[in-house]
Amino acid sequence: MKERMRYWALAAILAIICGACIYIWRSGDDTPSDSSRKEVRIAIAWRADSENEFCTNIVEAFREVGVTVTVLPQVKADYLDYSGDAVAATCIDSCGIGYLSEASGALVRSRGCDGSNAAEVLSGVDGVIFTGGEDIAPTLLATPQDWHHIEAEIDYNAARDVSDYLTMTYCLDHDIPLIGFCRGAQMLGVVSGSTIIQDIPTWFARQGLSYNYEHRREKAEGMNYRDYAPHDVTLSEGSLLARFFGTATLTGCPSWHHQALLSTDGTPLRVTATTTVSGVDMVEGIERTDRRCAVGVQFHPEAAIAKHIGKAVNNENADQFMAYDAAIPLFRAFIEVCKNGNNDDNNW
Repeated sequence: MKERMRYWALAAILAIICGACIYIWRSGDDTPSDSSRKEVRIAIAWRADSENEFCTNIVEAFREVGVTVTVLPQVKADYLDYSGDAVAATCIDSCGIGYLSEASGALVRSRGCDGSNAAEVLSGVDGVIFTGGEDIAPTLLATPQDWHHIEAEIDYNAARDVSDYLTMTYCLDHDIPLIGFCRGAQMLGVVSGSTIIQDIPTWFARQGLSYNYEHRREKAEGMNYRDYAPHDVTLSEGSLLARFFGTATLTGCPSWHHQALLSTDGTPLRVTATTTVSGVDMVEGIERTDRRCAVGVQFHPEAAIAKHIGKAVNNENADQFMAYDAAIPLFRAFIEVCKNGNNDDNNW
């Protein structure tokens, strides 16, 4: 009996010691368990054509870094008229080109996301991506303009303009991290008060400067698919983009646009990336200096990633564009910003 009691006493002591060791080991481990680790929710701002490559390439890029992104519902303004998802004809320009009328543009600029479903759409979202696509209505500019009058470049989407503008305004008002790609970068500029070049070839011609379609391949007769144009980009020292990418120079950045930001003077934006064409430093990257993470890139690193993993429309020329390892850090860094709630150096 005494021997059996000694056995159980020894077993109990060993159990206590083991339990204490496990507690100390777990307490010293700073890595959260799977059940407690924050699941970041990054979403793409609404677009009806979610199968467009500007959207699907973003999905693929984030999938490469372990995050599944979804497309947000449409943000609508209750002070505008709609026909289904489309902005009603009463809110469109009188010529029928398809962009917001001057009166509707003024309402969107003045009222922003007040009187919209933006809060509901963005509830629980940690970060938002604004993708490439159509031209932005010139009536949304801080100083509204007439459209560019180039019939071959008529490409407006009033419903998306409103949804993007209100979504971005809400993100900025509530300091939700965001990245804008191409059109998304232009929208960040427009929302922030920047001026814009409505057609790059026309602008260069008016300056008496040569332009060789460095930002988008010139469309050849009979061409079914117009691929990206590669060019180099210089990043500003100390900028979020330089820290995200981990370098000051990017080579072979995929580019596909005929509009661009002209000036950020008088706005809370800082130009953080440029490419030089005919002696002109073209805006290729911006960031809001008054927000944790509100950045835009005029180029398409997601397209380079899609080409290198064989998911792009054309993968055969992947070697002409920025390397996979050069493009992917942006997406990893953005995830960390969204997870940690700030952009301190120690967090990414």
